[in-house]
Formats: sequence, structure tokens, C-alpha cells
Amino acid sequence: NVDINRVESGLTRHELDFLWGINLSRALTLSLKNAAKIFKFQILSAGRVQTPMLHFLIEREREIAKFVPTPFWEIYAILDTNPELTLSHIEEKFWDKNKAEEVLAKCKGKEAIVSELTKKAVKKAPPNPFDLTSLQTEAYRYFKYSPKKTIEIAQKLYTAGHISYPRTSSQKLPPTIGYHEIITQLGKIKAYANLSSKLLSFKELKPNEGKKEDSAHPAIYPTTEIPNVENLSKDELNLYDLIVRRFMATFGEPAIRETNTIIFDINGEKFKVTGSRTIEKNWMDFYGKYAKFEEIELPEMKKGEIYQVKKLEKLDKETQPPQRYSQGSIIKELESVNLGTKTTRALILQTLYDRGYIEGTSIKITAIGMKVGEALEKYVPDIVSEELTRNFEEETEKVFEGKIKREEVVNKAKIVLKKISEDFKKNEILLGRELEEALLETKDKQNLLGPCPVCGRKMRIAYSPKTKKYFAGCSGYPDCKKVFPLPSSAKITYEGRECEFCKTSIIKVVRKGKRPFTMCLDPMCKSKENWGKKDKSIKE
Repeated sequence: NVDINRVESGLTRHELDFLWGINLSRALTLSLKNAAKIFKFQILSAGRVQTPMLHFLIEREREIAKFVPTPFWEIYAILDTNPELTLSHIEEKFWDKNKAEEVLAKCKGKEAIVSELTKKAVKKAPPNPFDLTSLQTEAYRYFKYSPKKTIEIAQKLYTAGHISYPRTSSQKLPPTIGYHEIITQLGKIKAYANLSSKLLSFKELKPNEGKKEDSAHPAIYPTTEIPNVENLSKDELNLYDLIVRRFMATFGEPAIRETNTIIFDINGEKFKVTGSRTIEKNWMDFYGKYAKFEEIELPEMKKGEIYQVKKLEKLDKETQPPQRYSQGSIIKELESVNLGTKTTRALILQTLYDRGYIEGTSIKITAIGMKVGEALEKYVPDIVSEELTRNFEEETEKVFEGKIKREEVVNKAKIVLKKISEDFKKNEILLGRELEEALLETKDKQNLLGPCPVCGRKMRIAYSPKTKKYFAGCSGYPDCKKVFPLPSSAKITYEGRECEFCKTSIIKVVRKGKRPFTMCLDPMCKSKENWGKKDKSIKE
């Protein structure tokens, strides 16, 4: 049976993305072409979700830039025990330096007396089954896989029949998938044999389901079609192991963790130390190396015991700006604000990387990304609206629910898009000039290859019309004529350090389809004397 409402909902989303992407990307590219003096052609892109996502990341960058640190002080007491025990003042942060110094003076030369001991056992529930977002988050956390890479690996495992459909937002595992059969089959893989037997001994198999549902698909789970693990690539094996262990862990009993807090009195000032340990692992046994908890076991102490204070410390600290998003955390954050879908978020994030709008695993906005985002916000504010994108997502959901027709949503989108296009055309020249300025700045930065080894000025990537080749040349030309050849057909970037032998810049060379490598600029450097020579010690 064909679910017509689901089909219509999918078509609505496809039409919206097509209309937004093709029109806005063309408008952006033409604004540059019609206004620029140097960059007459440069593909720039914008989209219904891509641009609000860029704006979302820019907002975090602005928060970091405008952040003003506030100083505070922390006081610690180190006890003369074996091993040493470090206590923190119960106030944790002192915002008044004078007060911190008064406490420090008050405690100097005094003993620490145990005044209070508390132990508390806490149950830690098993994790919920994987939906796509949580799988991408965990895969980044443990393997540093990008969200796009995770879905690509998961797709291969799904196509081979080893896991269920991965593009799901569900945290539900219905009994109809066959818990017993799946666990039995997993037991045929040596790594899971003992875990499988343990689970099958339970009186009842009941997963710790989460709240999220997906009417089309259950949560991600391993199927009865188990793989020959020797035939899996390293990445496939990593992700499969994570999925299997997460699936098994959801059936486990809650883990029992004990928190132990000891309060000390040092001349009327309260200090504390807190430890925690796992008493019963339960589900953690199934999750294995992915169940990471800090284990800090404190020594046994009794109320009234006296200990010598070996050292008092006052640490000067400052509040820290918000952290940049990682590739794992941004996917989770975008889901929480309903930007994009479970399937598109990773792809759109990758598009932002491919366009050069963002960089790094700790996501940072590039100069061109910032300028594109700021220019669109300034001249075409509707295009960066997260609220507008969310509204269309909600209306697409209403199409699925049968409350409105696809044509209504698409026609409404065309009206909004027409206004956005008019704003583009009205501000085309101003927008294009700002974009060119950012492109020139970015290009100039990318061309820098560190200091010249002769005069200390900047080495740059330059092009010779005569030889039709790129080379590294000093920006001090014609006063300084130092040049070095560069590898052809490659992307060259400066690594920010110099060679220990020749003192020229270290560059990274990236060629399509080949492993990247680093080298210094000087072709006659001692570091290259063995290049091209075969290692005779290696037997054929």
C-alpha cells in the first residue's frame, strides 16, 4: 500500500528545496558576476536550510567574539595523605578577589577536620536505542566520523542487510522486530557470544525506549543477517560494533553508581572532595568501551579525623566563551531547533564545508562564510530566517497529516521567494561588491605560505604565464627574488611551521585520489635526500 500523504509530504520538501536552492544560488552567483571587477565567476550557494544553518553558526561565532571574560578565583587545599587528596572550597568560585584572599589567610597553617560524610547510590538507566542523530553524535564522539561519513557507512551496512534503515528519528524498538532471534544470531559472532547468552537468560527482554517516534521506521538495530566481520572495512566494523552494543545495552538492567562526598572544616571554612564509582555495571557490560564514566574512589575516612594541610592554592581564572560546535554536537543542536531533517542535516553541513563557508572539526566560520552570511542578513533578511524555515517544515508535516495540500505550501513558498528575489535584485551591486571583497581576502589568505627564508617577508602562491605553472615566490619581489617550485595539480596549504633543516615553510599537498603529505618548500633540503629511493631492507 502506498502512503499518499507521505509521498506528498516528500514531494513538498523536494519542491521547496529545489525552488529555494536553484533560485537563491543563481541570484547569489549573479550578484557577484554583475558587480565584481576581478571575481567574475565564482559559484556560491544558498538554500532553504543551508542559509539559516550558516546563520545559526554565525550567531555562535558572534557570541564568542563579543564575549567578555569575567575573572574569578578558586581555592584548593591539598592534604598530606597518600595519595594526596585535593579539596575544593565549597563556594567553588569567588567573584571577589579580596574575599578569596581572606579565606586563604584564614585557612593558612590550619588542619582539616572531617565534618560530614555522605554516600549515595544512583541508578543510571540504559541508553535509548539509536536514531540517526544520536548515532551520528556517538560516531563522532568515539571515532571522529563526520555526520556525512556516518550515514554513508550506515547506508552500506543497511544495503548489505546487516542493520535496519538508518534514516530514522525513532527511539522505539517494537517486539515485532524479533528481539530473541536477533540476539541469538548476534551470539554467532565471537565478540558478542557471551553477551548474547547473558541477554537470552533474562526473564524478559524489554528495551529502554526513548520518547522520539517515527511512524515509518523503528530505531536503528542490527538484523538477523549477521556479517562476516572479516569482510567488513575498519569503519564498517567500528559502526556495526557501536550499533550492536547499543542495541544490546538497551535491554540491560540499570547500572548502580555510588557518589561519595566528604566535607572538611578548615578553621570554619568548608572544603569538599567528591568521588564516584560503579558498583554494578549491568548495561555497561553490554555497551563495553562506549560506556565511559569517571571512576574516582576516595579513601575510607571517619567523622572527626584530622588531616594536615600540605598546601593551599588560589587559582586565578576567567569565564570562558561558548564552545564552538563540533560536527557531532551541531547535528544534535539543529535537531533541537528543528532546522533540516534527519536525512538532510549532514548533507547540508557538508555543503557548507565544500563551499568554504566553514572549516575545522571545531566548526569555525571562514571569512567568506561570514561575509556571505552577513551580506544576506543585511540585504535579504528573509533568507536567513530560522523561523521561516521552521514554518515550512511544520507545513510539510501538515501535508503528511493530510491537513493541507502540497500546492498550498508550494504556492506560499513562491510568494515568499518572489519577495526574496526582488530584494536580491534591488541590492545586487552592493551585495556583489561585499562578496568580492570577502573572496579576495580569503584568496589572499589561502595564498600565503609563511615567511621568506631570505628577507622574512611573505611567501605567496603565484602563477607563471610563461611556464603555466604555480610556484612559491616572495611578496618582496623585485627586491627579493626567492622562488620555489610547487607540486602540480594539487591543493597547497601552509602548515604554520618551518622545516628543522632548511628553515623553509612546511606545506600540505593534497591531490585528488591520493594520500595527502607534507613537505618543505626547498627541493634540495636534506629531508628529501631519500625521496624516490627504495628501501632495500624490505624484502620483495
